[in-house]
Amino acid sequence: MHRSGALARPRSICQICESISNTQRRRIASPLIAAARHASRRSYQSRKATSPLAPLQRRALSSTIPPASSQAPAAKSRSDELAQVESSVEEVVAYVKTLFSKASPSQQEVSAALEVCDIMATRFTDESVQPQLAHAISESDSTASTLLSLDYNSREKTQVPKSAEHPAELRESIDKISETAFSIMAYPPVFITPKLLKQYVQVQAKLGRPETLPVVFQLYASKPVPKEGSDPVTYTKQNPNRAANAIESEVVDIALDTAIAAKNLDAAVGIIENSYGTTAFIRSKLIRHGLLPLGAFAATPFAAYVLASNFSGLQQTMDSATATNVAFAGILAYVGFTASLGMVAFTTANDQMKRVTWAPGIALRKRWIREEERAALDKIACAWGFHEQWRQGEEEGADWDALREYIGQKGMVLDRTDLMEGMD
Repeated sequence: MHRSGALARPRSICQICESISNTQRRRIASPLIAAARHASRRSYQSRKATSPLAPLQRRALSSTIPPASSQAPAAKSRSDELAQVESSVEEVVAYVKTLFSKASPSQQEVSAALEVCDIMATRFTDESVQPQLAHAISESDSTASTLLSLDYNSREKTQVPKSAEHPAELRESIDKISETAFSIMAYPPVFITPKLLKQYVQVQAKLGRPETLPVVFQLYASKPVPKEGSDPVTYTKQNPNRAANAIESEVVDIALDTAIAAKNLDAAVGIIENSYGTTAFIRSKLIRHGLLPLGAFAATPFAAYVLASNFSGLQQTMDSATATNVAFAGILAYVGFTASLGMVAFTTANDQMKRVTWAPGIALRKRWIREEERAALDKIACAWGFHEQWRQGEEEGADWDALREYIGQKGMVLDRTDLMEGMD
Protein backbone atom coordinates (compact mmCIF):
# COMPACT_ATOMS: atom_id res chain seq x y z
CA MET A 1 0.00 0.00 0.00
CA HIS A 2 1.50 3.41 -1.02
CA ARG A 3 1.30 6.30 1.39
CA SER A 4 2.28 9.95 0.86
CA GLY A 5 4.72 11.39 3.36
CA ALA A 6 6.35 9.58 6.24
CA LEU A 7 5.34 6.05 7.05
CA ALA A 8 2.78 6.09 9.84
CA ARG A 9 3.29 4.01 12.94
CA PRO A 10 1.50 0.65 12.56
CA ARG A 11 -1.64 0.29 14.59
CA SER A 12 -3.01 -2.82 16.18
CA ILE A 13 -4.80 -4.84 13.57
CA CYS A 14 -7.55 -5.73 16.06
CA GLN A 15 -8.28 -2.05 16.66
CA ILE A 16 -8.62 -1.49 12.93
CA CYS A 17 -11.07 -4.36 12.60
CA GLU A 18 -13.04 -3.10 15.57
CA SER A 19 -13.19 0.41 14.11
CA ILE A 20 -14.43 -0.86 10.75
CA SER A 21 -17.00 -3.13 12.38
CA ASN A 22 -18.34 -0.25 14.49
CA THR A 23 -18.49 2.02 11.42
CA GLN A 24 -20.47 -0.53 9.41
CA ARG A 25 -22.78 -1.15 12.35
CA ARG A 26 -23.54 2.56 12.68
CA ARG A 27 -24.00 2.91 8.91
CA ILE A 28 -26.66 0.20 8.59
CA ALA A 29 -28.48 0.90 11.86
CA SER A 30 -30.46 4.04 11.03
CA PRO A 31 -32.23 3.13 7.73
CA LEU A 32 -32.95 -0.42 8.83
CA ILE A 33 -34.41 0.74 12.14
CA ALA A 34 -36.65 3.21 10.30
CA ALA A 35 -37.88 0.50 7.92
CA ALA A 36 -38.54 -1.88 10.80
CA ARG A 37 -40.46 0.79 12.74
CA HIS A 38 -42.61 1.56 9.67
CA ALA A 39 -43.43 -2.13 9.11
CA SER A 40 -44.17 -2.60 12.81
CA ARG A 41 -46.61 0.32 12.87
CA ARG A 42 -48.32 -0.84 9.66
CA SER A 43 -48.65 -4.46 10.84
CA TYR A 44 -49.83 -3.45 14.31
CA GLN A 45 -52.59 -1.21 12.97
CA SER A 46 -53.93 -4.06 10.84
CA ARG A 47 -54.24 -6.44 13.78
CA LYS A 48 -57.48 -6.80 15.72
CA ALA A 49 -57.29 -5.97 19.41
CA THR A 50 -59.24 -9.11 20.23
CA SER A 51 -56.68 -11.47 18.69
CA PRO A 52 -55.66 -14.23 21.14
CA LEU A 53 -52.05 -13.68 20.17
CA ALA A 54 -52.03 -9.87 20.28
CA PRO A 55 -49.38 -9.57 23.05
CA LEU A 56 -47.20 -12.22 21.41
CA GLN A 57 -47.58 -10.56 18.02
CA ARG A 58 -46.49 -7.20 19.45
CA ARG A 59 -43.42 -8.80 20.98
CA ALA A 60 -42.62 -10.53 17.70
CA LEU A 61 -43.01 -7.30 15.78
CA SER A 62 -40.74 -5.42 18.16
CA SER A 63 -38.26 -8.22 18.76
CA THR A 64 -35.65 -6.77 16.47
CA ILE A 65 -36.64 -3.09 16.62
CA PRO A 66 -34.50 -0.99 18.93
CA PRO A 67 -36.23 1.72 21.00
CA ALA A 68 -36.24 5.34 19.87
CA SER A 69 -33.29 6.23 22.06
CA SER A 70 -31.13 3.64 20.32
CA GLN A 71 -31.39 5.44 16.99
CA ALA A 72 -28.49 7.51 18.17
CA PRO A 73 -24.97 6.39 17.30
CA ALA A 74 -25.01 4.14 20.38
CA ALA A 75 -27.04 1.39 18.65
CA LYS A 76 -27.49 -2.06 20.04
CA SER A 77 -24.97 -4.70 19.11
CA ARG A 78 -25.87 -7.57 16.84
CA SER A 79 -25.56 -9.99 19.70
CA ASP A 80 -28.30 -8.14 21.60
CA GLU A 81 -30.53 -8.14 18.52
CA LEU A 82 -30.01 -11.86 18.02
CA ALA A 83 -30.77 -12.45 21.69
CA GLN A 84 -34.10 -10.66 21.24
CA VAL A 85 -34.83 -12.69 18.13
CA GLU A 86 -34.11 -15.94 19.94
CA SER A 87 -36.27 -14.83 22.85
CA SER A 88 -39.19 -14.14 20.50
CA VAL A 89 -38.71 -17.52 18.84
CA GLU A 90 -38.81 -19.24 22.21
CA GLU A 91 -42.03 -17.39 23.07
CA VAL A 92 -43.62 -18.60 19.83
CA VAL A 93 -42.53 -22.18 20.55
CA ALA A 94 -43.86 -21.93 24.11
CA TYR A 95 -47.24 -20.70 22.89
CA VAL A 96 -47.52 -23.51 20.36
CA LYS A 97 -46.84 -26.00 23.14
CA THR A 98 -49.74 -24.54 25.13
CA LEU A 99 -51.84 -24.80 21.98
CA PHE A 100 -51.05 -28.50 21.84
CA SER A 101 -52.33 -28.96 25.37
CA LYS A 102 -55.84 -28.22 24.14
CA ALA A 103 -57.94 -31.12 22.95
CA SER A 104 -59.26 -29.27 19.91
CA PRO A 105 -57.80 -25.80 19.16
CA SER A 106 -60.01 -23.47 17.16
CA GLN A 107 -59.25 -22.38 13.63
CA GLN A 108 -58.73 -18.80 14.85
CA GLU A 109 -56.05 -19.89 17.31
CA VAL A 110 -54.24 -21.98 14.72
CA SER A 111 -54.41 -19.16 12.17
CA ALA A 112 -53.09 -16.68 14.74
CA ALA A 113 -50.17 -18.99 15.57
CA LEU A 114 -49.25 -19.30 11.89
CA GLU A 115 -49.56 -15.54 11.56
CA VAL A 116 -46.95 -15.04 14.27
CA CYS A 117 -44.68 -17.53 12.50
CA ASP A 118 -45.19 -15.49 9.33
CA ILE A 119 -44.18 -12.31 11.16
CA MET A 120 -41.01 -13.95 12.45
CA ALA A 121 -40.25 -15.31 8.99
CA THR A 122 -40.59 -11.79 7.59
CA ARG A 123 -38.12 -10.55 10.18
CA PHE A 124 -35.58 -13.11 9.05
CA THR A 125 -35.92 -12.68 5.29
CA ASP A 126 -37.44 -9.34 4.25
CA GLU A 127 -34.68 -6.77 3.82
CA SER A 128 -37.19 -3.91 3.76
CA VAL A 129 -38.43 -4.84 7.23
CA GLN A 130 -35.61 -6.53 9.10
CA PRO A 131 -31.86 -6.16 8.46
CA GLN A 132 -30.18 -9.17 7.01
CA LEU A 133 -28.04 -9.89 10.02
CA ALA A 134 -26.16 -12.66 8.35
CA HIS A 135 -25.45 -10.50 5.31
CA ALA A 136 -24.19 -7.61 7.40
CA ILE A 137 -22.04 -9.94 9.45
CA SER A 138 -20.59 -11.55 6.36
CA GLU A 139 -19.69 -8.12 4.98
CA SER A 140 -17.99 -7.19 8.23
CA ASP A 141 -16.12 -10.48 8.32
CA SER A 142 -15.02 -10.09 4.70
CA THR A 143 -13.61 -6.60 5.29
CA ALA A 144 -11.92 -7.65 8.49
CA SER A 145 -10.42 -10.69 6.81
CA THR A 146 -8.98 -8.49 4.05
CA LEU A 147 -7.26 -6.27 6.57
CA LEU A 148 -6.09 -9.19 8.65
CA SER A 149 -4.40 -10.65 5.59
CA LEU A 150 -2.15 -7.55 5.43
CA ASP A 151 -0.45 -8.57 8.63
CA TYR A 152 1.10 -11.93 7.75
CA ASN A 153 2.85 -12.39 11.09
CA SER A 154 -0.28 -11.91 13.19
CA ARG A 155 -2.62 -13.83 10.88
CA GLU A 156 -2.10 -17.17 12.61
CA LYS A 157 -2.56 -15.61 16.04
CA THR A 158 -5.81 -13.87 15.17
CA GLN A 159 -8.94 -15.59 16.42
CA VAL A 160 -12.16 -15.87 14.44
CA PRO A 161 -14.51 -13.01 15.38
CA LYS A 162 -17.38 -13.96 17.62
CA SER A 163 -19.85 -12.52 15.10
CA ALA A 164 -19.04 -15.40 12.76
CA GLU A 165 -21.17 -17.58 15.01
CA HIS A 166 -24.26 -15.46 14.35
CA PRO A 167 -25.25 -16.86 10.95
CA ALA A 168 -25.40 -20.35 12.45
CA GLU A 169 -27.56 -19.04 15.29
CA LEU A 170 -29.80 -17.29 12.81
CA ARG A 171 -30.22 -20.48 10.81
CA GLU A 172 -31.08 -22.32 14.01
CA SER A 173 -33.84 -19.80 14.75
CA ILE A 174 -35.17 -20.16 11.21
CA ASP A 175 -35.23 -23.94 11.59
CA LYS A 176 -37.14 -23.59 14.87
CA ILE A 177 -39.81 -21.45 13.25
CA SER A 178 -40.08 -23.89 10.33
CA GLU A 179 -40.39 -26.89 12.65
CA THR A 180 -42.92 -25.08 14.83
CA ALA A 181 -45.13 -24.27 11.84
CA PHE A 182 -44.93 -27.89 10.67
CA SER A 183 -45.83 -29.20 14.13
CA ILE A 184 -48.95 -27.03 14.04
CA MET A 185 -50.09 -28.55 10.75
CA ALA A 186 -49.20 -32.10 11.83
CA TYR A 187 -51.05 -31.84 15.17
CA PRO A 188 -53.91 -34.39 14.84
CA PRO A 189 -56.79 -32.18 16.15
CA VAL A 190 -55.93 -29.40 13.67
CA PHE A 191 -58.08 -29.56 10.55
CA ILE A 192 -56.15 -28.14 7.58
CA THR A 193 -58.31 -25.68 5.67
CA PRO A 194 -57.29 -23.98 2.39
CA LYS A 195 -56.60 -20.78 4.33
CA LEU A 196 -54.30 -22.52 6.83
CA LEU A 197 -52.52 -24.33 4.01
CA LYS A 198 -51.84 -21.07 2.19
CA GLN A 199 -50.55 -19.47 5.40
CA TYR A 200 -48.22 -22.39 6.00
CA VAL A 201 -46.86 -22.34 2.46
CA GLN A 202 -46.19 -18.60 2.73
CA VAL A 203 -44.28 -19.10 5.98
CA GLN A 204 -42.07 -21.81 4.52
CA ALA A 205 -41.60 -19.77 1.34
CA LYS A 206 -40.25 -16.83 3.33
CA LEU A 207 -38.01 -19.12 5.36
CA GLY A 208 -36.81 -20.98 2.27
CA ARG A 209 -37.63 -24.39 3.77
CA PRO A 210 -39.56 -26.51 1.22
CA GLU A 211 -38.72 -29.91 2.72
CA THR A 212 -42.03 -30.34 4.56
CA LEU A 213 -44.33 -29.00 1.85
CA PRO A 214 -44.96 -32.38 0.12
CA VAL A 215 -45.85 -33.94 3.47
CA VAL A 216 -48.28 -31.15 4.34
CA PHE A 217 -49.86 -31.39 0.88
CA GLN A 218 -50.45 -35.07 1.53
CA LEU A 219 -51.86 -34.34 5.00
CA TYR A 220 -54.23 -31.79 3.49
CA ALA A 221 -55.96 -34.51 1.49
CA SER A 222 -55.64 -37.54 3.77
CA LYS A 223 -55.48 -36.27 7.37
CA PRO A 224 -58.39 -37.59 9.47
CA VAL A 225 -60.99 -34.97 10.35
CA PRO A 226 -61.75 -34.45 14.07
CA LYS A 227 -65.41 -34.59 15.00
CA GLU A 228 -66.75 -31.40 16.55
CA GLY A 229 -67.83 -31.64 20.17
CA SER A 230 -66.42 -35.13 20.73
CA ASP A 231 -64.69 -35.78 24.07
CA PRO A 232 -62.28 -37.46 23.80
CA VAL A 233 -61.59 -36.37 20.25
CA THR A 234 -62.58 -38.88 17.59
CA TYR A 235 -61.66 -38.77 13.93
CA THR A 236 -63.27 -39.69 10.64
CA LYS A 237 -61.33 -40.66 7.56
CA GLN A 238 -61.64 -38.47 4.52
CA ASN A 239 -61.42 -39.50 0.92
CA PRO A 240 -58.20 -38.05 -0.54
CA ASN A 241 -59.65 -38.34 -4.07
CA ARG A 242 -62.50 -35.92 -3.46
CA ALA A 243 -62.49 -32.84 -5.66
CA ALA A 244 -62.72 -30.65 -2.55
CA ASN A 245 -59.26 -31.90 -1.49
CA ALA A 246 -57.56 -30.43 -4.56
CA ILE A 247 -54.94 -27.78 -3.83
CA GLU A 248 -55.26 -24.43 -5.56
CA SER A 249 -52.82 -23.74 -8.36
CA GLU A 250 -51.73 -20.48 -6.74
CA VAL A 251 -50.58 -22.29 -3.60
CA VAL A 252 -48.81 -24.97 -5.62
CA ASP A 253 -46.94 -22.35 -7.65
CA ILE A 254 -45.68 -20.65 -4.48
CA ALA A 255 -44.49 -23.97 -3.06
CA LEU A 256 -42.84 -24.97 -6.34
CA ASP A 257 -41.02 -21.65 -6.61
CA THR A 258 -39.75 -22.13 -3.06
CA ALA A 259 -38.36 -25.58 -3.85
CA ILE A 260 -36.71 -24.31 -7.04
CA ALA A 261 -35.14 -21.36 -5.21
CA ALA A 262 -33.81 -23.74 -2.55
CA LYS A 263 -32.47 -26.12 -5.24
CA ASN A 264 -34.33 -29.03 -3.65
CA LEU A 265 -35.26 -31.39 -6.46
CA ASP A 266 -36.88 -34.00 -4.21
CA ALA A 267 -39.19 -31.41 -2.66
CA ALA A 268 -40.09 -29.96 -6.07
CA VAL A 269 -41.05 -33.36 -7.49
CA GLY A 270 -42.91 -34.24 -4.27
CA ILE A 271 -44.92 -31.03 -4.49
CA ILE A 272 -46.05 -31.86 -8.03
CA GLU A 273 -46.80 -35.48 -7.12
CA ASN A 274 -49.04 -34.45 -4.20
CA SER A 275 -50.84 -31.62 -6.00
CA TYR A 276 -51.14 -31.72 -9.79
CA GLY A 277 -50.64 -35.47 -9.92
CA THR A 278 -53.52 -36.39 -7.61
CA THR A 279 -56.94 -37.70 -8.57
CA ALA A 280 -58.53 -34.90 -6.54
CA PHE A 281 -56.96 -32.24 -8.75
CA ILE A 282 -58.07 -34.05 -11.93
CA ARG A 283 -61.64 -34.27 -10.67
CA SER A 284 -61.60 -30.65 -9.60
CA LYS A 285 -60.37 -29.58 -13.04
CA LEU A 286 -63.08 -31.61 -14.75
CA ILE A 287 -65.72 -29.95 -12.59
CA ARG A 288 -64.37 -26.42 -12.99
CA HIS A 289 -63.38 -26.51 -16.65
CA GLY A 290 -65.20 -29.51 -18.09
CA LEU A 291 -68.81 -29.07 -17.00
CA LEU A 292 -69.49 -26.11 -19.28
CA PRO A 293 -68.20 -27.77 -22.48
CA LEU A 294 -69.96 -31.00 -21.59
CA GLY A 295 -73.20 -29.12 -20.92
CA ALA A 296 -72.90 -27.31 -24.24
CA PHE A 297 -72.22 -30.61 -26.00
CA ALA A 298 -75.29 -32.19 -24.41
CA ALA A 299 -77.52 -29.24 -25.26
CA THR A 300 -76.34 -28.96 -28.87
CA PRO A 301 -78.80 -31.54 -30.36
CA PHE A 302 -81.81 -29.86 -28.73
CA ALA A 303 -80.72 -26.43 -29.90
CA ALA A 304 -80.03 -27.79 -33.39
CA TYR A 305 -83.50 -29.34 -33.59
CA VAL A 306 -85.18 -26.10 -32.55
CA LEU A 307 -83.24 -24.19 -35.18
CA ALA A 308 -84.02 -26.81 -37.83
CA SER A 309 -87.74 -26.59 -37.05
CA ASN A 310 -87.69 -22.83 -37.49
CA PHE A 311 -85.68 -23.04 -40.70
CA SER A 312 -88.12 -25.57 -42.19
CA GLY A 313 -90.87 -22.95 -42.24
CA LEU A 314 -88.76 -20.64 -44.39
CA GLN A 315 -88.89 -22.90 -47.47
CA GLN A 316 -91.57 -24.40 -49.71
CA THR A 317 -89.65 -26.98 -51.78
CA MET A 318 -90.26 -29.93 -49.44
CA ASP A 319 -92.52 -30.87 -46.60
CA SER A 320 -91.79 -29.52 -43.14
CA ALA A 321 -90.66 -32.86 -41.62
CA THR A 322 -88.12 -33.55 -44.37
CA ALA A 323 -86.78 -30.02 -44.23
CA THR A 324 -86.40 -30.27 -40.45
CA ASN A 325 -84.42 -33.50 -40.71
CA VAL A 326 -82.12 -32.14 -43.41
CA ALA A 327 -81.46 -28.91 -41.49
CA PHE A 328 -80.92 -30.84 -38.25
CA ALA A 329 -78.36 -33.14 -39.85
CA GLY A 330 -76.56 -30.21 -41.46
CA ILE A 331 -76.34 -28.21 -38.23
CA LEU A 332 -75.05 -31.20 -36.27
CA ALA A 333 -72.46 -31.99 -38.93
CA TYR A 334 -71.21 -28.41 -39.04
CA VAL A 335 -71.02 -28.03 -35.25
CA GLY A 336 -69.46 -31.46 -34.74
CA PHE A 337 -66.82 -30.99 -37.45
CA THR A 338 -65.87 -27.50 -36.28
CA ALA A 339 -65.74 -28.51 -32.61
CA SER A 340 -63.58 -31.52 -33.43
CA LEU A 341 -61.05 -29.38 -35.26
CA GLY A 342 -60.97 -26.89 -32.40
CA MET A 343 -60.48 -29.61 -29.81
CA VAL A 344 -57.63 -31.20 -31.75
CA ALA A 345 -55.94 -27.85 -32.26
CA PHE A 346 -56.32 -26.97 -28.58
CA THR A 347 -55.03 -30.26 -27.19
CA THR A 348 -52.12 -30.62 -29.62
CA ALA A 349 -50.78 -27.07 -29.24
CA ASN A 350 -47.18 -27.11 -28.00
CA ASP A 351 -46.16 -23.46 -28.17
CA GLN A 352 -46.15 -23.28 -24.36
CA MET A 353 -43.85 -26.31 -24.08
CA LYS A 354 -40.15 -25.60 -23.65
CA ARG A 355 -38.27 -28.76 -22.68
CA VAL A 356 -40.90 -31.26 -21.54
CA THR A 357 -43.34 -32.51 -24.18
CA TRP A 358 -45.81 -35.36 -24.46
CA ALA A 359 -44.65 -38.74 -25.65
CA PRO A 360 -46.29 -40.07 -28.83
CA GLY A 361 -49.43 -42.08 -28.17
CA ILE A 362 -50.73 -40.14 -25.16
CA ALA A 363 -54.48 -39.55 -25.54
CA LEU A 364 -55.59 -36.00 -26.18
CA ARG A 365 -57.91 -36.00 -23.18
CA LYS A 366 -55.02 -36.98 -20.90
CA ARG A 367 -52.89 -34.23 -22.33
CA TRP A 368 -55.51 -31.65 -21.45
CA ILE A 369 -56.19 -33.10 -18.00
CA ARG A 370 -52.51 -33.32 -17.04
CA GLU A 371 -51.28 -30.10 -18.65
CA GLU A 372 -50.56 -28.44 -15.27
CA GLU A 373 -48.41 -31.39 -14.25
CA ARG A 374 -46.45 -31.21 -17.50
CA ALA A 375 -45.99 -27.44 -17.18
CA ALA A 376 -44.67 -27.83 -13.62
CA LEU A 377 -42.16 -30.48 -14.69
CA ASP A 378 -41.17 -28.24 -17.59
CA LYS A 379 -40.53 -25.45 -15.10
CA ILE A 380 -38.30 -27.72 -13.02
CA ALA A 381 -36.35 -28.86 -16.09
CA CYS A 382 -35.74 -25.27 -17.16
CA ALA A 383 -34.58 -24.33 -13.65
CA TRP A 384 -32.20 -27.29 -13.22
CA GLY A 385 -30.81 -27.38 -16.75
CA PHE A 386 -28.66 -24.99 -18.70
CA HIS A 387 -30.22 -21.60 -19.35
CA GLU A 388 -28.33 -21.17 -22.61
CA GLN A 389 -30.56 -22.59 -25.31
CA TRP A 390 -27.64 -23.84 -27.38
CA ARG A 391 -26.39 -25.94 -24.44
CA GLN A 392 -29.69 -27.57 -23.56
CA GLY A 393 -29.57 -31.32 -23.89
CA GLU A 394 -25.97 -31.59 -22.65
CA GLU A 395 -26.82 -31.82 -18.94
CA GLU A 396 -25.34 -34.65 -16.91
CA GLY A 397 -25.43 -35.88 -13.35
CA ALA A 398 -27.43 -38.16 -11.08
CA ASP A 399 -30.17 -35.60 -10.38
CA TRP A 400 -30.67 -34.85 -14.06
CA ASP A 401 -30.79 -38.53 -14.99
CA ALA A 402 -33.32 -39.19 -12.23
CA LEU A 403 -35.45 -36.28 -13.43
CA ARG A 404 -35.34 -37.53 -17.00
CA GLU A 405 -36.39 -41.02 -15.92
CA TYR A 406 -39.23 -39.67 -13.76
CA ILE A 407 -40.54 -37.55 -16.63
CA GLY A 408 -40.40 -40.58 -18.92
CA GLN A 409 -42.49 -42.61 -16.46
CA LYS A 410 -45.16 -39.92 -16.63
CA GLY A 411 -45.60 -40.33 -20.38
CA MET A 412 -43.52 -37.28 -21.26
CA VAL A 413 -40.22 -36.64 -23.01
CA LEU A 414 -37.44 -34.36 -21.81
CA ASP A 415 -35.68 -32.55 -24.67
CA ARG A 416 -37.46 -34.21 -27.55
CA THR A 417 -34.98 -34.04 -30.41
CA ASP A 418 -37.32 -33.23 -33.28
CA LEU A 419 -38.77 -30.26 -31.37
CA MET A 420 -35.44 -28.69 -30.37
CA GLU A 421 -34.23 -25.61 -32.20
CA GLY A 422 -32.14 -26.45 -35.24
CA MET A 423 -33.28 -30.08 -35.28
CA ASP A 424 -36.23 -29.77 -37.68
